[in-house]
Amino acid sequence: MSPEFLLTSLIIVASPGTGAIYTIAAGLTRGSRASVVAAFACTLGIVPHLLAAMMGLAALLHASALAYEIVKYAGVAYLLFMAWQTLREQGALKVETRADPRSALRVLVDGILINLLNPKLSIFFVAFLPQFIAADEASPLLRMLELSGVFMAMTFVVFALYGLFAAGMRDKVISRPAVMAWMRRAFAAAFVALGAKLALTER
Repeated sequence: MSPEFLLTSLIIVASPGTGAIYTIAAGLTRGSRASVVAAFACTLGIVPHLLAAMMGLAALLHASALAYEIVKYAGVAYLLFMAWQTLREQGALKVETRADPRSALRVLVDGILINLLNPKLSIFFVAFLPQFIAADEASPLLRMLELSGVFMAMTFVVFALYGLFAAGMRDKVISRPAVMAWMRRAFAAAFVALGAKLALTER
């Protein structure tokens, strides 16, 4: 595993994005267990993009403007929905005072959908991973799986650390209604900004 791949992957994963923000929100309002579930869900949401890249579907997304736009705007709509739910004290920033299996399932589903509906991830796997696969590689498919596995493991660990840190601040945050109100607005604005960024991206 080349140091260049590990360093580049770490920079990409650690950069604040939709998954990181969602995991932090889960940790702040639902606790450490939910933050780990959110990190796992966001990581799981990468799998379909990896499969798409391996099956050539990502190339179709890149080539077809219509297919790309459909997936992209579905992602934008979902991020705006997340923003609306956050302002309504539901969704990502709904404070949980007790364990609820349905809440964990909701965190899992939202986390998967956040990454699933981002077409840039599929194209990322097509454009990024092959740079670290040698032209004379005997088993390029296995090499791609190896690199993808490392990238996903790194995603889970970094997101979980973000979420656990946020969970550690949970009691200080939820005990202050004014702070929670400010945070809901801030997270809603972040989801809107990420949706706008996705809407403006080109293939």
